[in-house]
Amino acid sequence: MPDLPVWVRWQSGALLLAIHAQPGARRTQVVGIYGQRLKIALHAPPVDGKANEELLRFIAETLALRRNMLRLTAGLASREKTVAIECEEIAAGPLSALLAPAASAQAR
Repeated sequence: MPDLPVWVRWQSGALLLAIHAQPGARRTQVVGIYGQRLKIALHAPPVDGKANEELLRFIAETLALRRNMLRLTAGLASREKTVAIECEEIAAGPLSALLAPAASAQAR
């Protein structure tokens, strides 16, 4: 298993991403690291599950995965979310590298 960022862990056949969501942003993008979570700004309001769907869509698109490979496992009504990605363990490093914020992005 490669060294993974603090916001990623491997568990029971899934890659788990610890996310801090910021709904209502001007655009959807990775902002940086927030504590031990990856902070993602979402261009969707936090109503009727729109922000959750935008988060899953963004991650799937960024990682070039099918949307049905992702599921929200914690934080349905919270900014602190956990997203599970069904994948092979060997893909953990490359997938997390695709989402990693630029080296210059620091905790906010």
